[in-house]
Amino acid sequence: MQVSNVPAITRRYWAAILVASMCGANTGDFLSHNLHLGHTRGLLPLAALFLLILWAERRARVATEVYYWLAIIVLRTAATNLADLCTHDLKLGYGATEIGLTLLLIAFLVTDRSRGPSMSSIAQQDRPMLPTTNGNYWLAMLTAGTLGTASGDFTADVAGLGLFYGSAVLTALFAVVLIISWRFGGMSKPWYWASIVAARTAGTTLGDLLASRHGLDLGLPLSTTLTASTLAIIVLFWPHPSNVKAAVAR
Repeated sequence: MQVSNVPAITRRYWAAILVASMCGANTGDFLSHNLHLGHTRGLLPLAALFLLILWAERRARVATEVYYWLAIIVLRTAATNLADLCTHDLKLGYGATEIGLTLLLIAFLVTDRSRGPSMSSIAQQDRPMLPTTNGNYWLAMLTAGTLGTASGDFTADVAGLGLFYGSAVLTALFAVVLIISWRFGGMSKPWYWASIVAARTAGTTLGDLLASRHGLDLGLPLSTTLTASTLAIIVLFWPHPSNVKAAVAR
């Protein structure tokens, strides 16, 4: 994606990532259960939609983060179904699935030679930037989302914490990983992806907490609407750091 269309790594970004993770957990389940597409029949349409978003972004004349967040939601939706496919349909088990996905994510990081998050100045504004959003980035994002889904389900179901306690523990863990990544890891590439996986894991249980009868029982249509609306509010109305600086200058 063009640099002008991707967000900076700020508190706003991580809040949006967490909510997008919740939304993707809901949309994935909505496609597989409510639309009766199962865990495989929705993957091809999602892939086509993702490519369409990237194609439209390349030709966009107006700079906007909307394309990035639409791509994130589509990938997160696919990741939810891929994780359920591995753990439920193929019966690979949570351990094998999580180990395999972790190794795959590490392989993506090792082989990726593009730049990572950086504190360098871009357009004369110092802000930590995302890794280069190339094909490797999106494959890593899909893998991290799938790993987070499997890990969230494992925490709630197999580890026995349930959705309420699981959400509390995983949200706290996400906050700890994020603080360590930011203050001690310098938000380098490995720490960025560790934070993404933590956000995806917490987002899985939080999304299920809203929708499931074992949680708040809002149902998938309502919980999907709520999380999608919250993400839209964050992206559209949470002031971007550059906009805040401009307002102060005036």
